[in-house]
Amino acid sequence: MSFRDIHGQDRQIDRLQKARTNQRMPHAYCFCGMDGIGKRTTALALAQTLNCTEGGSDACGTCRSCRKIDHGTHTDLFMIEPRGIVIKIEEIRQLQEQVKYRPFEGTKRVFIIDDADRMNIYAANALLKILEEPGPSNLFILITPRPSLLPRTITSRCQTVRFNPLSREVIVGFLMDRLSMDEASAVILASSSQGSIGRALAMRDDSALTIKGDLIAGIASYRPGSDRLHLFALAQGLGGDRDDILAKMAVLKGWYRDVLILSEGGTHASLIHPDCADMTARLSGEMVGPVILESIKIIDRACHAIEDNANKQLTLEAMMFKLARIRQMTGINELSV
Repeated sequence: MSFRDIHGQDRQIDRLQKARTNQRMPHAYCFCGMDGIGKRTTALALAQTLNCTEGGSDACGTCRSCRKIDHGTHTDLFMIEPRGIVIKIEEIRQLQEQVKYRPFEGTKRVFIIDDADRMNIYAANALLKILEEPGPSNLFILITPRPSLLPRTITSRCQTVRFNPLSREVIVGFLMDRLSMDEASAVILASSSQGSIGRALAMRDDSALTIKGDLIAGIASYRPGSDRLHLFALAQGLGGDRDDILAKMAVLKGWYRDVLILSEGGTHASLIHPDCADMTARLSGEMVGPVILESIKIIDRACHAIEDNANKQLTLEAMMFKLARIRQMTGINELSV
């Protein structure tokens, strides 16, 4: 794993390499941005570069230290991630013990906390105490798609590196070069991924594209006043674990964005889901802009509720009924009714 393996984050990589070259590495970073755009990969590449025996601005990838980090067996690399819903204080206490020691076989001990926003309050307070006296040979990397959920006392002690959604061209190039995918399939996946290579990879099998198509077709086919059991079925289809639901909700939100684009006179070239253009065009002719925007807000609020561990099925059912209700509205004045 090296900086060469990271796509579309050139400015962020340049910043990290300059800090390494100028020996101005902070004691803690916060890598933030949407899922699947290279935050974790970059954290591992930085850990590898700092401990590479070649000592350059990028890891060689072949020395013993680089190979051990690739295999997750390096004694100076520690990964912490949620076990279940949250990161608990016990996991941070284990980290607390490790920061006392100097590196065993490298030059830096690197502690990567993935989904750091999911620390409970006790774990966050324990981490804060560590960051107040981190030690000169330790580097902490917090990874999060939701930095606003981290306590300000923690983020203020980190240098923030914001990762960008990737362009469609970058993702298409990655899928064609790395997976030998044909251009047409790569374009469909890249367009549906909303800037995330991770999401494109998760959707590359036919079943994921079928689920996406079925989801959009189910919403598009609903007609106000028709059988309400259809809404329960749609909510059921959105079900799954937390991450699975949020991924489907992202697809749904992106599709309503496409509906808005066409309703405002945009072209098919701007669509996130060009393979669903016919259904998108049909719904864009039935809904006005303010109602579409309110639909996106409804989906967004449901996403936040699920992230906050609300009852998933009740949240999805309530969302579907709200979306169905405003489909009957024709203008902004009705939204307050």
